Amino acid sequence: MNKIISICILTLFCSCKENYTPKPRGFFKLDFPEKNFQQYNQDCPFTFQFPVYSKGEPLEKYCFFNLQFPKFDATLHLSYFPLSENLFMHVEESRNLAYKHTVKANAISEQPFINNKDHVFGLLYDYEGTTATALQFYLTDSTNHFFRGALYFNTEVNDSIAPVSIFLQDDIKHLIESFRWIEKSDS
Repeated sequence: MNKIISICILTLFCSCKENYTPKPRGFFKLDFPEKNFQQYNQDCPFTFQFPVYSKGEPLEKYCFFNLQFPKFDATLHLSYFPLSENLFMHVEESRNLAYKHTVKANAISEQPFINNKDHVFGLLYDYEGTTATALQFYLTDSTNHFFRGALYFNTEVNDSIAPVSIFLQDDIKHLIESFRWIEKSDS
């Protein structure tokens, strides 16, 4: 019996030479594509630059389309509305759609966008927390045009998509900064 107790005590002392340190939480490695952009030039009253690794998918309404990010299983929903003294209505609708996510969002920050030279003004809604949308925005010239966008992931939202969300949000901010209105000539 003494032998068994001695062996157990000896094993206990021999096995505890190092302190155990837990491994830090890790994320899967993502291979992001190089940032390259192309110009959007369709029959719409605007143009902008969008990532070459996205695909445009036109919808049935005039200048409504989606930018698909197949590698990241995400979609940027884009829509255009000509204004007819209804700017306030579109701004309020965008605000209501953006704030529908307050139930899940930890915070929603609003970042104004002002480009006086090209008459592009807007607001970007940036979300913290696990919301269905990662980012929403609208752009307008305040008199004739209104353009709206919302980024959604086609998967359950969790912390592991945070690096992808940040990557795509940078692309959308580039889209906003490169956005220009095009006035169509009647000739």
